[in-house]
Amino acid sequence: MDARERILGKLRATQKPFADVAPIEDRRPMIPMEDLSSAEQLRRFIAEAEALGCFVYQVGPNEALEQIMEVLDGDKNVLSWDEAELPMDGLPGMLKSLGVAIGRHDDGDARVGITGVTAALAATGSLILESGAGRYRGTSLLPDVHIALMRAEQVLPDLESWEEAQRREGYPAFTQASNTTIVSGPSKTADIAHQLVKGAHGPREVHVMILA
Repeated sequence: MDARERILGKLRATQKPFADVAPIEDRRPMIPMEDLSSAEQLRRFIAEAEALGCFVYQVGPNEALEQIMEVLDGDKNVLSWDEAELPMDGLPGMLKSLGVAIGRHDDGDARVGITGVTAALAATGSLILESGAGRYRGTSLLPDVHIALMRAEQVLPDLESWEEAQRREGYPAFTQASNTTIVSGPSKTADIAHQLVKGAHGPREVHVMILA
């Protein structure tokens, strides 16, 4: 038996830690919410997202297109998830009719990226994005501006609620998605001299459009 096997044998024979600790049955949320009504969850999400520095809009389809064009501010090229992965039917065609092309998903020169979301968390104002076929990871990370399209029914109370839903469904965000990202406002860091810098590891602006 070589040294590697002796070491692994000792590790395997070691008693597992915390074996006598009973599983947690009554989990307490990190950020409690007393009112779990849909209206309050939406209100709380908007307030928390805006506190993080996001721009949040509640819009219908026509208003959403107008708002997207305003954010584009004359840009003729954007990154986008595939149409089937967006909660707004016909968006690529509508953009094309207005002279805006959908670029390659790895185009690092595009200023704006448009995605859907998997879920939104009321307690923290965070967005959850799962990457995969038609849901390109770089769309929310490469451009300076991220436009996230979502519907009000995608709002969940908190991260624990999302995790519980994942557990019931077999954790698809980790077994089926190529990458899962929790976005809490624009990218920012204060690692150097405690000076806040936006856009260090992702977009400088996040625009959340909640479609009616």
